[in-house]
Amino acid sequence: MNSGLHIAVLGLGEAGSIFANDLVAMGITVSGWDPDPKRILDKRIHFAASNSDAAKDADIILSVNLSAVSDQVAREILPEVNAEKIYCEMNTSAPDKKIEIGKILHSSGVQFVDLAIMAPVPPKRIKTPFLVSGPGANSLVQKMANYPLNLEYLSTVTGDASTRKLLRSIVYKGVAAVICEAMEAGKAFDLENYIRGQISSVIGGNDELINRFVEGSEIHAERRIHEMEAVCDMLVKKNIEPLLSVATKHNLEKLLTQKMKS
Repeated sequence: MNSGLHIAVLGLGEAGSIFANDLVAMGITVSGWDPDPKRILDKRIHFAASNSDAAKDADIILSVNLSAVSDQVAREILPEVNAEKIYCEMNTSAPDKKIEIGKILHSSGVQFVDLAIMAPVPPKRIKTPFLVSGPGANSLVQKMANYPLNLEYLSTVTGDASTRKLLRSIVYKGVAAVICEAMEAGKAFDLENYIRGQISSVIGGNDELINRFVEGSEIHAERRIHEMEAVCDMLVKKNIEPLLSVATKHNLEKLLTQKMKS
């Protein structure tokens, strides 16, 4: 059954394609676009001709892109948005970048949302925890109230959600980097079981979590490099030297290089 709600998903990579597939399964009309689609999409999803074409009839627009192209995407859809629509910027970037995107769209009157994805997407898919802030955050929560999304409203301030996302990244991506390096060293010294025990004693005896940290860092290295670049940018603007966050980024760059060589 069609709910009457139309959502556009701009960027159909791993996260975007999962969101699009789950939303259309809920009876929502979904349109989407990606310049290089590689994921399997539900046949009910309308694959549009461009970002602007996907957004033109949508009530809610989810931009699930890299920070590097987020301003370009916003400019492309600017003629298609108005005060009746909600635009959710979901890229992992520093708060200032989210504010910049909001300013690009401000003339349209669109209800802007800083939407932060707060956990890896595949396990819980569309039910992944989200933090929302910005002028349109409350409207988004109300609009999606009848759907099983995990939206936590913070404020009307753009940047509040992305700040919390990146602060969390310092911890989680930093811990992952330490575990990756420790596991690499353990294997090199033929002491993998020993180092697993040491790591496990720190993270509560969860051996499977070690695997998730290592595998997640390897699989998502490219995206997480951009995430840690945003962290470093945010910290520098607060006059904090991001020593460990820079090291975390370098570890991800090493993993990406190894992945590309394999």
